[in-house]
Amino acid sequence: MTTSPPTAIAPGRSETLTPEEEEKLKELWKVVLKCFGVAGDDSTTTSRADTPAVSVTPAVSGTVTSTETNGIEKKKTSPLGRLLSRREKNPAPAPAPTAAAAATPAVNDLDDKYGANKDYQAVLASQTPTELRDAFWAMVTCDHPDGLLLRFLRARKWDFEKALVMMVATMHWRIKDMDVSGVVKAGESGPLAAGDEEFMKQLRMGKSFLHGTDKDGRPICFVRVRLHKQADQSERVLERFTIYTMETARLMLKTPVDTACVLFDMTGFSLANMDYAPVKFMIKCFEAHYPESLGICLVHKAPWVFQSIWNIIKGWLDPVVASKIHFTKTTEELEQFIPRSHIIKEIGGDEDWEYTYVEPIEGEDEALKDTARLASLQSARDAVVEEYEQLTREWIAAAAGSEESNGKKNKRNELAKKLATGYWEMDKHLRGRTVYDRTGVLGPDGCVNFYPKKPELPKMSDSDID
Repeated sequence: MTTSPPTAIAPGRSETLTPEEEEKLKELWKVVLKCFGVAGDDSTTTSRADTPAVSVTPAVSGTVTSTETNGIEKKKTSPLGRLLSRREKNPAPAPAPTAAAAATPAVNDLDDKYGANKDYQAVLASQTPTELRDAFWAMVTCDHPDGLLLRFLRARKWDFEKALVMMVATMHWRIKDMDVSGVVKAGESGPLAAGDEEFMKQLRMGKSFLHGTDKDGRPICFVRVRLHKQADQSERVLERFTIYTMETARLMLKTPVDTACVLFDMTGFSLANMDYAPVKFMIKCFEAHYPESLGICLVHKAPWVFQSIWNIIKGWLDPVVASKIHFTKTTEELEQFIPRSHIIKEIGGDEDWEYTYVEPIEGEDEALKDTARLASLQSARDAVVEEYEQLTREWIAAAAGSEESNGKKNKRNELAKKLATGYWEMDKHLRGRTVYDRTGVLGPDGCVNFYPKKPELPKMSDSDID
């Protein structure tokens, strides 16, 4: 198998965009800023906090017409159009989507596997531009904002309207369905203090853990399937544990690596270990809410009984995700994807490492209580965000490929780095500590070290021997 070196930057990233792809990114930023009420022109933006936004005509398709009973033809905009033109605060409840609008959704029903358009409509009815903007920048964490948008664009084949719907639906899912920020803030000491033994059991047994990198430098998530029994925990606990793992893995992605490797160790698998619900949830996460995050999925040593199960599972998969799944039976086959020195001995490799859970330390999450410090850091971040948004508007307006455009782009990249650095200053006030923090894998500045150097033993002299 041919693999690119870890330093290679894949196509469709901010550093490797074609002129056409950059234009799509600009189009997405245009509608995103309008959704946030910060487009920066008089026709679309007034005060986000209290004043209704003036209606704008979106630069998207989807406008339909209907003839009312009085014979007057009226235009009805697509869901995207209504999102861009809705009022910031409207005392009257948002009207239900019309039949005509529902007939021309921003996402075709055939493409809407996970109900993104429904979630999009829920946001339309319940969230203000300010709330949407805050949710987006909270989701960015230490990512490059362009990088986050590009994930959704690539997942929707550069259709910026579909990318927007997918992204807004994901923000709705993170806030309303999964409370992702709550899971992240709780970390491990939260479940421990709450007596959530089912959650803690996942950690202590090491059913799933993050360790090491594959040949392309992607962090590896090991899943030891033989340790799973459906009756040992609720479906909701498994969902929270999955989110905890995925959000932690996000922090371990460092440019140019922006995807992860998932390795299902099927050693000792039996039908008693099979549970379709968490499989479906994981597929949904990768396809709908963490797009373009899975680099490769390895299914190692699957027994013959798994074949019929796989026939069911592959029917649920998007073809792009399915193409990333590879079956291996031997260590030699696994070496096509992971260096032998990075394959742990447990599955036949050379790395002398085994998972050991380190319990939370009393007081390690005290910084979560320092709301004054968090407010100060958030205020500083808000100022950088506003500057980034302003530069984005100027970059969009500049002629493509011009010196001005390139200059604005470079300044935006510098601000993106500043946002990332600022996130790590805020991290301990937002995120509960994990086993990866306690063992030094994830440093306080975001540095990742899966392979710390072992301390050298002092050499013994002849006098020491005597």
